[in-house]
Amino acid sequence: MAQKLGWGRAWQGRSYDLGRMTLPELWLAYATHPAINIYAALAVLATTAALATATRWEAVVLPVLAVLLAYPLAWYLIHRFILHGRWLYKIRWTAALWKRIHLDHHQDPHLLAVLFGAPGNTLPTIAVIAGPIGGATGGWTGAAAALAAGLATTCVYEFIHCIQHLNYKPRSRFILRLKQIHLAHHFHNENGNYGIASFLPDRLLGTYYRSVRERPKSASVYNLGYDLDEAHRYPGVMELTGAPPRAAPPGAGTGAADLKTVP
Repeated sequence: MAQKLGWGRAWQGRSYDLGRMTLPELWLAYATHPAINIYAALAVLATTAALATATRWEAVVLPVLAVLLAYPLAWYLIHRFILHGRWLYKIRWTAALWKRIHLDHHQDPHLLAVLFGAPGNTLPTIAVIAGPIGGATGGWTGAAAALAAGLATTCVYEFIHCIQHLNYKPRSRFILRLKQIHLAHHFHNENGNYGIASFLPDRLLGTYYRSVRERPKSASVYNLGYDLDEAHRYPGVMELTGAPPRAAPPGAGTGAADLKTVP
């Protein structure tokens, strides 16, 4: 892990296990991940475009603020109704998409390679969310500013998500609490705590639980309902995986142990 990493090459043929990595190792892996580099480069370009075309400060600032406010709700809705929906694996041509963007992460929550979203899926989603918000509040300048804000926020969300699965206790009580609540989603009951950096939508929409004692342990917390019966009924994902869905991921105890600290 300590070997010198180059852009992109660091991720060829390597498997990063957040349950065994240190914080410095995470920073290095994060900084060299192609997706993060792409988001950062596009954020710089979008920021440059927004500033170059801006004729009033409101056209830049208001779209950025609007995206920052909308992002937690957008993530919540996507996470709850798309990523945790069971309709994607039932359609043959979306089975691979669902497997990549979420099942693989719940099957092995500490595997960094599947924690990051694929740019081919993430970039259109950011554009669909941020573009209309920016356009409505600041025209083309606003759209560029909103896109920059969406890309930058995605980078922040991805790093916080990494910390939540890293074998590391954050010094910040706020980040530690985010970590504990998110791990409950992964190792106790997936039908709640859908946020990453904010759980306000969970609170407002009734899916927040602050203690594992508030909800029973879910039998589908690792397979998201894609059990053996579903795999035989809708075999697309299982065929892509080459094996039945796991009942529990490798090293499940690493994250489950952290749940003992959740009050």
